[in-house]
Order: sequence, then structure tokens, then C-alpha cells
Amino acid sequence: MEKKNVWETYDAKHLKKLESLNQEYRNFLDNGKTERECIGTIVNIIEKEGYRELEGIIKSGEELSTGDKVYSVWMNKSIAMFRIGERPMAEGMNILGAHIDSPRLDVKQNPLYEDGGFAYFDTHYYGGVKKYQWVTIPLAIHGVVVKKDGTTIELNIGENEEDPVFFISDLLIHLSQEQLEKKAAKVIEGEALDLIIGNKPLVIDKKAEKGKDKEHNKEKDKENDKENNGEKEQAKDAVKKGILEILKDSYGIEEEDFISAELEIVPAGKAREAGFDRSMILSYGQDDRVCAFTSMRAMLDVKESDRTACCILVDKEEIGSVGATGMRSRFFENAVAEVMELCREYSELNLRRCLAHSCMLSSDVSSAFDPSFAASFDKKNVAYLGGGMVFNKFTGSRGKSGSNDANAEYLAHLRKVMADKKVNFQTAELGKVDLGGGGTIAYILALYGMNVIDSGVAVLNMHAPWEATSKADVYEAYRGYMAFVEEASM
Repeated sequence: MEKKNVWETYDAKHLKKLESLNQEYRNFLDNGKTERECIGTIVNIIEKEGYRELEGIIKSGEELSTGDKVYSVWMNKSIAMFRIGERPMAEGMNILGAHIDSPRLDVKQNPLYEDGGFAYFDTHYYGGVKKYQWVTIPLAIHGVVVKKDGTTIELNIGENEEDPVFFISDLLIHLSQEQLEKKAAKVIEGEALDLIIGNKPLVIDKKAEKGKDKEHNKEKDKENDKENNGEKEQAKDAVKKGILEILKDSYGIEEEDFISAELEIVPAGKAREAGFDRSMILSYGQDDRVCAFTSMRAMLDVKESDRTACCILVDKEEIGSVGATGMRSRFFENAVAEVMELCREYSELNLRRCLAHSCMLSSDVSSAFDPSFAASFDKKNVAYLGGGMVFNKFTGSRGKSGSNDANAEYLAHLRKVMADKKVNFQTAELGKVDLGGGGTIAYILALYGMNVIDSGVAVLNMHAPWEATSKADVYEAYRGYMAFVEEASM
């Protein structure tokens, strides 16, 4: 089968829509570098489009009917959107699913220490990363610190031009002979991924009076310098204490508050157009926010559908979909039950029928062919940038371990849906059979007996701090998701 470049199929009208969608996508990436930020951004967008919070409707006792749009957020890290269709929910839904967590570095609960004149945050990497890719690049701190009284302090430091950035050091090339003999997995160890956050010690005037306010002490600086002949002393762990003073003065954060903090270290900087032709997007977190964004936008732009449409965007996929906000939790099933109750359809049997009769696109990124590493790919069965949205009949590792393997009948149905809507798509596997592999949330939803297939967008540099996608593939994924929501029915 011949591969085609979808750029060759567009007229001026399509190109205009493509650029508009990708501009919105870049803004989405810039505003949602963590799960919490993604959820906040998504809620702001969908509420403007008429979506209402499910919890409020439950409390009001209101019933839902065809055309109603509701959403449910779980722990500020996962969301389910529903657009009620004309047919009973027991006949199934059309579900778009993706994840909004991305590989990163997490700050530990007791993170702050000083060594060699530097203040550090101790970190623990999250998801599958090549650790050596995270050194010597500008990094930002995003997240929340929750104090004992319940006050939540939101942090986003390193994204604005006037913000400081942070970094992880690497050994200079002049002394790297032994380091360079190590395997790539060991060149930078996990415990070496500690973030440098300061180098300036807190200096105390010997005769400065205790208990005075800062302004008074500033007034006394000159006098004290004269009296002490310029002699000052450093506090123990002076750099660390200097950082703690900044954290307290600027953010109201004490050292013990890190116990109840969720701080994520991510690459600093905005999503950018890439290439002289501006055909690509280079950004952090496109796995899997490229599928999350296009799924959300498709849900918003669908005007009518016979079946109830659902979009679920979840956390924790990169570490196995575990926890209360991962796909393995009952959050999604509970939300469906609540919606069915408000539609006057709920029973345990109807809930099971709804899930079993549903169709789903488990939307996650696919590995793009990279000519620089061609030996790792089967050229006939790999996704290409600019080749359109991707369908992966199966994922998994080696002998399809951990895979959802979609039925041929379902794939044939989707081929017809895409053909009817003139959506450009390609099929792919992750790479050569015995080189490794990966999984998605598909197998978890398949446990309900529904038809599920992996689909998404090809990504170059997957799981690296900066990933690349084709604008054309982003556009085709959006078009494909719309076609699926409107037309899929098995």
C-alpha cells in the first residue's frame, strides 16, 4: 500500500482551518503543562461552549435530554464530557479517550538541600524518560502547594520572560572519559536529576538586632557595615536558607509545606512552529495532549449525533493508568451511571449494556518514522509525519503482550466512516517486533466488551523534553475524531 503526504490534498480553505486549529493547539500546550493546568484550561473552554458541571445538575434534580452537554471533573486531574444523543444510552456511546499526563520530573516530599554552594530540589522522574535528555536545558516549576489549613498555592515559575529558570547540571566534556564509556541508561542516574535552584547565600549582619522588621534592618545595613568593618557571617546551609526566605516572602511557603505539594519540573518555553515551512510543532507534552486537544475540540464542534458522545481525558497513563485519577479507577464508570440516571435510564443492566455496546477510539500518539534511526522501524508498518491520523490495530510489546487487538470488523467499519468523510489516515505499529513496545488505555476500556482501537498522531522524539508533530496530522486527527463521533455505530 502506498503512503501519501496529506499536505498535497489540501486546498486554501483546508489550509486556513488547519492553521487556525494549530494556533489554538499551541495555546493549549502553553497553558496546560500539567494535568491540573490541562483540566483548568479545558473547563474554561468547554463552559464557554455550553457544557455544565454534572455535580450541579445532580444537586438541582434536573433531568437531561437530547443535546444537553455536561462534564465531570475528578480530583482536578481527569475529566469526562458527555453530549446526550437521540438514541438511548443503553445502545452505546461513541467515546474518545486520551491522557493528559506526560513524562516529567516530580519534586520529592523532602526535596530541599544544599551541597557545594548550590541549593537543590531532589526529584523523581515520572514515566519513561531518557534521563540524559533532561540535563543542561532550561526548566520550569509548575504545580500546587497545599498548606495545613487547606490553602492552595499555585506555582508557575519559568515560563514568563522575567521569570528565573532552573536546570540540572552535567559533567564537562573535558572530564567525561569515564562517563562516556557508560551505557546511555547510566550516563545520568535517576538520583543525579536534582534541580539547581540557587547559589546565593543568606548573609547575616553580626550586630543586626533580632526582631526588627526588614525595612529597619535595611536602614541599619550601612551603620552595621561600618561598625563591623564590613564583617558579615553566613548562616549554616546559607544558600538553602536564602531559598527558604524567598519561598516564604514570595509565596508563603514553609519547608514543611513540601510534604503536601505536587510540583512538576517541565521544560521551560512555549510551543513553537518548526521548519522553514512552519509545517511542524515542537513542544513539550504532545504525548498525549495532541490527542486530548483534538478529541476535546472535535466534541465541541460536533453539532448532532445519534449516539451519546463522550470524551474522557485521564491522568496516570504514563505509569500504568493506576490511582484514583487513572483509567483503571471507577471514575468513568461512575460518571456514566450518573448521566444515565439523569436521563432516566439507569439500572445496573443498562449501564453494562451501554458500556458493552459503545465504540471507542483510544487516542494516543504513535511513533513516527525517523530516517536517522531507520533500523528501528518497519517502513511498511510505521507512521509518517504528514501521513494523516494513525490507527494502531494493536500495541503491546514483542508478542503483543499487554495489547488491545481490535477486531477486523470494527476496523472495517472505521475505514468506511473515514472514507465517507474523506479523512486521511494511515496504519502503523510502534516499531520492529522485538525492539520493545508500549501500551495505552485501550485494553482497560476493552474489559467492558466494547469495540476499541488505538488511534492518534505520529510523534517524533516521543517522551523527549521536546516532541515534534505535523500540523497536517493534528488537523486530520481532529477531522477523524469528528467523523467518528458523528458516524460510528456498531
